[in-house]
Amino acid sequence: MTATTTAPLAATPARTVRTPSGRLRAWATRAPLLPALVFMIVVTQLPFVATLFISFFDWNALYPKARHFTGVDNYRQVLNDADLRHSVWTTVLLTVSVVLASLVLGLLLALLLDQRFRGRGVVRTLLIAPFLVVPVAAALLWKHVLYNPEYGLLNGLLHYVGGPQPDWISRTPLLAVEASLVWQWTPFMMLILLAGLQSRDQQQIEAAKVDGADAWQVFRYLTLPHLRRYLELGALLGSIYIVQNFDAVFTITSGGLGTANLPYTVYQSFYQAHENGLASAAGVLVVIGSIIIATFALRVVSSLFREEVSRA
Repeated sequence: MTATTTAPLAATPARTVRTPSGRLRAWATRAPLLPALVFMIVVTQLPFVATLFISFFDWNALYPKARHFTGVDNYRQVLNDADLRHSVWTTVLLTVSVVLASLVLGLLLALLLDQRFRGRGVVRTLLIAPFLVVPVAAALLWKHVLYNPEYGLLNGLLHYVGGPQPDWISRTPLLAVEASLVWQWTPFMMLILLAGLQSRDQQQIEAAKVDGADAWQVFRYLTLPHLRRYLELGALLGSIYIVQNFDAVFTITSGGLGTANLPYTVYQSFYQAHENGLASAAGVLVVIGSIIIATFALRVVSSLFREEVSRA
């Protein structure tokens, strides 16, 4: 009697065949998203395509019949313009200083709110409040309530102690704009870093304390490396928004005294000089720079999600 053994058949991957009913069901599930997709294309993509089209023309709004195609001449003129290069440098300086100061202050406030104390909820709400203020209202608040040389709060305090009465905006214009932006964006950094602090492995921290590590060593070797991704995310997201900031510069200094950044320069070209082609070319360059920064931000966000999933 011979025993016959049958070798197991190799498993073949099942092929999913899309039937007409399956395709119809797939489109039915996507149908509710189509209005949102159409709205996004109409609101964001079509204006950008129109801006890109205008950027290749010599197009002055005061002389609409004289417009003609110039190719990349507008981009060449934008990149060779001395005022624009200065506005790019101002934009970089403004962005770097505001982001770094907001990150440092946000980290200190996040470390404070990570501790347990009475009234922590009230303190957290008060610290978040500046980020909820409308940007134009925040700039007006700093310009009139704090900086005004006659009735501003800063000069009022200096008058109380017998100090000088400077005109803050005229003496330190760029610093005046930076201070208002730091005040508004520090809560944003604080929220991101506080979320990072609350996602730490508490068992690892307790083990380090049992081994004799003090508070500084725990912060330097455990907390700070853990917050690296959150610091990068805050810096990138803050850079995206501050690069495009227009409200503070327009409201506090009206772009004068060397504070004109790139968005304000685009505004000047479009609304004051009526050069639609040059303004569109500068706007396209701003969008390209924002897309580059946003790409890095999305990579950081995706890496954060991967770390959280792997930890779970």
